[in-house]
Amino acid sequence: MLREMNDRAAIDALLRVGPSTRSELEYAIGLSKPATAQLLARLENEGVVVKAGVRGGGRGPRAQLWTVNGSLAHVAAIDLTPHVADFVVADITGAVLAEHRVQLPVHAGADVVGSFGAALDRVAKAAGLQRADLRHVVIGAQGACDPRTGHIGSAPHIPGWLGFDVPTRLSTELNIDVTIENDVNLVAIEEMTEGRAVDLRDFVLVWLSEGVGGAVVVGRHLLRGATGGGGEIDWMRVPDPASAQTEEGITRSGARFGELVDSPAIVRLAKAHGVPGETGWDAVANARETGADGFLDDLARRVAGGVASVVSVVDPEVVLLCGDVSRAGGDVFAEHVAVRLHELVLPRTPVGLASVQGNAVRAGALQSALATVREDVFGLVSATTSSLLGSRRTAEGSPGAAVAIPSSRTAPQSPGITD
Repeated sequence: MLREMNDRAAIDALLRVGPSTRSELEYAIGLSKPATAQLLARLENEGVVVKAGVRGGGRGPRAQLWTVNGSLAHVAAIDLTPHVADFVVADITGAVLAEHRVQLPVHAGADVVGSFGAALDRVAKAAGLQRADLRHVVIGAQGACDPRTGHIGSAPHIPGWLGFDVPTRLSTELNIDVTIENDVNLVAIEEMTEGRAVDLRDFVLVWLSEGVGGAVVVGRHLLRGATGGGGEIDWMRVPDPASAQTEEGITRSGARFGELVDSPAIVRLAKAHGVPGETGWDAVANARETGADGFLDDLARRVAGGVASVVSVVDPEVVLLCGDVSRAGGDVFAEHVAVRLHELVLPRTPVGLASVQGNAVRAGALQSALATVREDVFGLVSATTSSLLGSRRTAEGSPGAAVAIPSSRTAPQSPGITD
């Protein structure tokens, strides 16, 4: 038992910080020099760790570097949208081996399983692998996957993926382990792992782009909900507090939140203020450049009107705005939202921008996939980051218990374990 604990502590440290010398590993896990040397020799003999070159610098011999053997397992992560599917394959250390972008058919009646499998074959081949070499696959989708049935809801934009148990069918027909996760939940996972939420326990993420989405994290756990609909703020009914009248005819009695702050709605609101823009983010960027604070404030009223309901219930440490519209608005827009939010709720919750760059959905899917295989292969478990693992369903289709491992950069330091 003690040996297993020491081994896991060493593997965890190597996954978090990357290739390390023996002395660095000694410091990280609290073992003596002889015990660390024996541990590394044993793990190398078992194929768990491998030599990774040497570290130079200073006088004397260069120190041997050690790293986890990446070939022990491989994963794939995908950001699935109506326009394009963005694939990545990585080894168990998180090293990216191949990437692939392709437009998959999502219309009703499309062969979604066959087309998805073909794309997966292509990216696996580019990584020097076969599909069967992928231990776990995580797909980020713009919808909510019910953990009890595997059906995706709130996703009329991908009709071909609706009406069947998506993860079970993909897993069975492609003979791989597949998990489906809401895309904004995956952005929250990436933000917890690499972004501003690394040290936060409770926060709300609001996605503003073509459409609208949200994620709620409490105690480092994503609130997915009984049917997978946690954070689906798009469908909330809220009043329209904007001062400008727009042509879509939304009355003060209310509308779906997504109808007020999606890209077409933002373009219409901008037009009412005399601000041009073909997309919501274009309009917001133009407003920033021209100083059209009236439009930004009106849009902030709409955003705050929806966010207020979530903040009143959750009382998070921060609200983080993400997506194309939020990035275009920057800190100026976040401040507008904060002012309007504090007029509506008692908590003085700060409002800021999410910091993750690039494809945060795919990055979060990769973190989730890595968490799954690292728990399976190494038994690394930490309740503080259980959100990294998606819902695992039993053979009967009910949700299974989710366990997680420390993420590669944000896990707390392993306690010292003496030999």
